[in-house]
Amino acid sequence: MVAAPANRDERRGFQLWIALPPELELGTSESVYLSPEVIPHDGSARVLLGSYGSATSAINAPSPMNYLAVHLKARERWSYQPPAGHTVLWTAVVRGSVLIPDELQQGELAALKPSTAVIEFEAQSDAEFVLGSAVPHDYDLVLGSHSVHTSTEALREAEARISEIQTRLIQQGKL
Repeated sequence: MVAAPANRDERRGFQLWIALPPELELGTSESVYLSPEVIPHDGSARVLLGSYGSATSAINAPSPMNYLAVHLKARERWSYQPPAGHTVLWTAVVRGSVLIPDELQQGELAALKPSTAVIEFEAQSDAEFVLGSAVPHDYDLVLGSHSVHTSTEALREAEARISEIQTRLIQQGKL
């Protein structure tokens, strides 16, 4: 997903990896590339996935979640009210710094305490950050070196597929 940065000559990509339900986790991967002008927005927030205010993404989410790209000017304030049930919250600062209430700076990622309370952001400088909220996942998570799955069996199958792809690329001289 690509969102419009402050400088229109520059393009920025946003990638989100999420734990999928068992029926989707080993399915075909998908990439969606959108030009900045077609990404819906409400005020300072571009809606990459889900909905916010009057804006809704054209991309279907596999479960209830929002993923927003927010641009604020220095000293500008912005608040986010998570939708009902969205108690999983995270944010990452792409540029600048924000208070939420602690300061987060460029390159930092924060998983916020589970809550349905409004989150207040204040830009300490011109800032750009992504914010995600979601309904908690119903499955136990099994962590691999490159992915997250809902069972050990699914993790083993995914790792076997990666190994097959690597072997094929080596044989073709592409790796």
